Amino acid sequence: MKRIANLLLPLLLLLSAAACGQTGTQSPDVSAAGSRPAQSGSAEDPSVPDRYPMTLTDQAGRTVTLQKEPERIVSGYYVSTSMLIALGQKDKLVGIEAKADMRDIYRLSAPELISLPSVGSAKELDLEGCAALEPDLVILPLKLKSAAGALEELGIPVLLVDPEDEARLEETIGLLFRAVQGRERGQALLSFIGNQRNHLLEQLGGAPQPRVYLGGNSSFLSTAGGQMYQTSMIRNAWGENVAQEIEDAYWVEVDYEQILAWDPEYIILASGASYTCEDVLSNPSLANCTAVRSGNVYQMPSKAEAWDSPVPSGILGSVWLAGVLHPDLFSQAECDQIIEEYYETFYGFSYSQA
Repeated sequence: MKRIANLLLPLLLLLSAAACGQTGTQSPDVSAAGSRPAQSGSAEDPSVPDRYPMTLTDQAGRTVTLQKEPERIVSGYYVSTSMLIALGQKDKLVGIEAKADMRDIYRLSAPELISLPSVGSAKELDLEGCAALEPDLVILPLKLKSAAGALEELGIPVLLVDPEDEARLEETIGLLFRAVQGRERGQALLSFIGNQRNHLLEQLGGAPQPRVYLGGNSSFLSTAGGQMYQTSMIRNAWGENVAQEIEDAYWVEVDYEQILAWDPEYIILASGASYTCEDVLSNPSLANCTAVRSGNVYQMPSKAEAWDSPVPSGILGSVWLAGVLHPDLFSQAECDQIIEEYYETFYGFSYSQA
């Protein structure tokens, strides 16, 4: 009997501890942004200390182990490169994606990156060139999953990221700040995003939500459906994407008849649009559209980077758009202040003087 009691005692202690952990006044786990439950998977538990060896789950669901803190990082993706700048890790970069010289955000915040070796594009990675840089960590977009396997065969750890919507973008930030020891700045970035999203809700909640059509970069008749990041950008600005019922995960082509049926109150052109607001306003096919009749046609700014895409600064797209859709509730001066604060805090330059 004594032996059985000795065996049962540890079990009873474990059950008692588990019961204690389930009682009390515990509050739900929240993310650093303070506005939504913590994301599982990529972001991991923010209460877990960052120690090496470290095992992470990337956004392809792969398990990746980092034996030590990365000192030499290759980023084959604009979004992750920009994110590493925001996390204060630009000095660790030894190679980045192609066409870096076309990125104004690099010119303004980290011009030294422009001269780093190119490792190819999001469509094709230069495996040999990447491996020659002897990186401790490579960060690639999900599209380059096959390249990740080839690099890992060489003993090079690779994180695949897929920040294609609002939640996944914040997961990417959480994943990277853990991997590179950038927790303090990463949590500050998530807090900034969450605070601005909450602030927009407080300022605009209850106001009418204008119908918005977003024209794509290459064609006005290309637009973003409900599965795309741009829909959340419009929603955070307290607008309604007229194309939100479209379920495609990429840009889709529509026609003028459909746009007139939607009858948007505002038309917004993507920041890199190859056409102008005047082109839209003078288009006879849109003469009966409410947005055109009222002159509510605007183009997203593109001075530093495209806010109408899943980038670390994407919340600024909502901030700017809120000023367009609700100028009586969200002033231009307030928009400018928020944008200035973001770039001075995370990228070290003045947006207004860029």
